[in-house]
Amino acid sequence: QVQLVESGGGLVQAGGSLRLSCAALGRTFTNYAMGWFRQAPGKDREFVASIRWRSGGTTNYADSVKGRFTISRDNAKNTGFLQMNTLKPEDTAVYYCAAGIGGTTDRTYAYWGPGIQVTVSS
Repeated sequence: QVQLVESGGGLVQAGGSLRLSCAALGRTFTNYAMGWFRQAPGKDREFVASIRWRSGGTTNYADSVKGRFTISRDNAKNTGFLQMNTLKPEDTAVYYCAAGIGGTTDRTYAYWGPGIQVTVSS
């Protein structure tokens, strides 16, 4: 089992930045791809970004965050990150980190964190 815990969320003004962290507890998540998803009120959960299993591995981003968000991971520390710059009010959501096979659909991720709120004020 892999337990994931997000941190670093909060309230920020539009144009600001936040860095989310995802700590993997228990079994190492080195062999898993890591993904970030988000869910805004009244909307379905959506893909944000993913990174393959090795640090510096292949990344993939949703069009809505491309150029503004950067996903990374430090396998030695069992931690993943999502650097979010130039935040917009429409980025407001609960953000989830996940570990699994990878890809852009939540069906391919077996392990999930509880989620963390990110609120961007206009």
